[in-house]
Amino acid sequence: MSGRGVASSKVSQPEADERQMVEAAQKEPARFGDLYELHFERVYAYVARRVGDRDQAEDLTSEVFHRALANLPQFEWRGVPFAAWLLKIASNAIADRFKRSAQERQFYSLDDPREARSDDIEHRAWLFRLVDRLPADQRRVIVARFAEQKSIREIASELGRTEGAVKQLQFRGLERLRLRLGET
Repeated sequence: MSGRGVASSKVSQPEADERQMVEAAQKEPARFGDLYELHFERVYAYVARRVGDRDQAEDLTSEVFHRALANLPQFEWRGVPFAAWLLKIASNAIADRFKRSAQERQFYSLDDPREARSDDIEHRAWLFRLVDRLPADQRRVIVARFAEQKSIREIASELGRTEGAVKQLQFRGLERLRLRLGET
């Protein structure tokens, strides 16, 4: 029995340290630098891998930590690593950036609205054809996640799979789409 207690205390020590760092930063925002130092590389790698552009990755990483600092007082410890919260902020920042850039492209193409709509329809049709070529499981996950806007948990429940398996199917499907987009 004492062996189990030792193992669990080793596992929870980094969590306890991180929790103390978060609580200290909530009381004294100047202490946020410790969390920044601890998580910068992970957040930057996450963002850089998704945007593929160094300047954008640097800008977005900076934005992530600004948002985290601004929202730190509302952060509630729920036993999930602080890094997960930061990566969620990063994911939202990336999505916001892509939405803004899509809106800007749409705004600049409004010189001829018929042309913009036609291009948009053709692009969507082409994208749907690429998705249709994915293996069945990957296609179901991609459609459910992005077309139907379902959560990973909802998809896992519907497919009778673990959330990790659904994330893996999503990752593989998106990677396959990226490869096919690069071929054209």
